[in-house]
Amino acid sequence: MRLWDKGFSTDKKIDHFTVGNDRELDLHLAKYDVIASKAHAKMLGKIGLLTEKETKELVTELDNITAKIENGTFVIENNFEDMHSKIEFQLTLALGDTGKKIHTARSRNDQVLVAMHLYLKDELAEIKSMTKTLFDLLLNLADKYKRVLLPGYTHLQIAMPSSFGLWFSAYAESLIDDLYFVDAAYKVADQNPLGSAAGYGSSFPIDRSFTTKEMGFETLKYNVVAAQMSRGKVEKATAFGMASIAATLSKMAMDICLYMSQNFDFISFPDELTTGSSIMPHKKNPDVFELVRGKCNKLQSIPNQLTTVINNLPSGYHRDLQLVKEIIVPAIQDMKACLEIMSFSLREIQVNEGILEDPKYDYLFSVDTLNELVQDGMPFRDAYKKMGQEIQDGKFTPKRNLKHTHEGSIGNLCLEDIRKKMGGI
Repeated sequence: MRLWDKGFSTDKKIDHFTVGNDRELDLHLAKYDVIASKAHAKMLGKIGLLTEKETKELVTELDNITAKIENGTFVIENNFEDMHSKIEFQLTLALGDTGKKIHTARSRNDQVLVAMHLYLKDELAEIKSMTKTLFDLLLNLADKYKRVLLPGYTHLQIAMPSSFGLWFSAYAESLIDDLYFVDAAYKVADQNPLGSAAGYGSSFPIDRSFTTKEMGFETLKYNVVAAQMSRGKVEKATAFGMASIAATLSKMAMDICLYMSQNFDFISFPDELTTGSSIMPHKKNPDVFELVRGKCNKLQSIPNQLTTVINNLPSGYHRDLQLVKEIIVPAIQDMKACLEIMSFSLREIQVNEGILEDPKYDYLFSVDTLNELVQDGMPFRDAYKKMGQEIQDGKFTPKRNLKHTHEGSIGNLCLEDIRKKMGGI
């Protein structure tokens, strides 16, 4: 069944090429097409295009379809083009002519658009929740290990003292920035495009404010052309939010891979969270974090992929837009998988608490030792030259009694302030 069927068939090769993997992807969206269809049916009843009886019958049958979706028995067979055609077929099969009335005053264009908006709202909310779970874990680890010192690096050279408290909370606070992008994407998605039809509205006296409230949107996309132009744009906004989180996770995964190596030996994980080698019995490989790094680097390319599909398309609908679905839906699944596995794995992290006892890290304390000379009255440039000469002559003696007191430093992590900042989003 095809919603645009005029009584003649298309070549099977054309059909396969144009439909692609839409049926599989639509299983993620079918629930939302039903939600929108229920709102649409109620609106049609409100304005008198459906009787009260017809409205109730459609809503009841749509609820039955929802139940099938939720229990996993809803399928889109090959003789259906997409979720829209399968759902309308089910309504017609159950209700006859009443089922055929569901498509009054709408197009498949605004059907898929509103389903995508609803889907992205839910997925963005879940991604935000999972990010906050990881955030809480990182802050708890920061508090637990706040007194365990860690080498800080610039240019991959030993630089200054850091701490596990500083390291964990740095990634926690970075996630707050990432959620600003996620919230922005959610705001873009939280606009109802239903009623824009094929992109130019309808001569039916539809009530778009009613469906906006019925589906829980904050507002509606008023201009019907602007509503259609949001196709691809809302997916790209979502991709930017995910790419921001992915950049944070990828960087942390890289740190973990380095810190797990024998050359660093800063952290470790239980054997069950690592993998071995087929020929080297001593190996404990960070495969999980390498895959997080790889998947998150792929996720950072998603905004560009979407841009190359939708860039320079004129206003109105074009079939190119079908391709954004096959980019964004798998990306969302990868994003959630990476967030879940990071939280799962980091709960088991094991920290080496005696890292800085090794003399090779003595130079980490040169800046603090220099600063002490300045506090005693020596001009900074003179103190810098004196310290450089002592290091050059092998006479440097580190002073390990660190006194970092300003906000956000080793001695003042401001964990509660960071937590409050997250609480505001």
